[in-house]
Amino acid sequence: MERVPTIALIAGISTFLLGFILMGVLPWLGQSKIPMKSVEEIARDIPADFYQLAEDYPEEFRRAYGQPDARSFAKALRLGREVYIAEACWHCHSQFVRPVSNEDLRFGPVSTVEEYTNEMNLPHLFGTRRVGPDLIRESGKRSNDWHAAHFYEPRFVAPYSVMPSYRWFFDAQDRPNERGLAIIAYVQWLGSWRRTVPETIYNAEAIQKGEQP
Repeated sequence: MERVPTIALIAGISTFLLGFILMGVLPWLGQSKIPMKSVEEIARDIPADFYQLAEDYPEEFRRAYGQPDARSFAKALRLGREVYIAEACWHCHSQFVRPVSNEDLRFGPVSTVEEYTNEMNLPHLFGTRRVGPDLIRESGKRSNDWHAAHFYEPRFVAPYSVMPSYRWFFDAQDRPNERGLAIIAYVQWLGSWRRTVPETIYNAEAIQKGEQP
């Protein structure tokens, strides 16, 4: 009986170490061999929406980011993701289309590994709830103005939305400030690696007519 505590202690430590190796070390070793794009590499391919932000809000954009180029785009992406995480957007909006519950009908094809092989998608923001739509491929679905109005007061563009307003993303003149421009740029970047907007039950009719959803 005196050996039972010692055996239990050894078994506990061994189980912990085994779990650490299987769930921590081995996945890290496997992932370390996969090429990951840096933010600077991503920023070389600037979406049209970022240039449009500079045109739509010239003074605000110039104060926050200067000119729309790879350097300013990388800065906006980093800050946009930081704001997205800090404001807990990922609680209600996932960035991973799962192969369950007809998610592919609502949000497009199931997510693939290639969509996450870059610094901007690490760690993965899988999300914990489905209060709002999945945003992994939000790019190209809506205009910058739509997103600005949505962050300022969601009910302006989605009457039944339960999303809170984020008016601290705007200045005294109700124009997007540095964080507001960044979060719009970040959301508009999500999915920009796809050249066509995935067809879902929400935008199928618009795509068939050749319209921008």
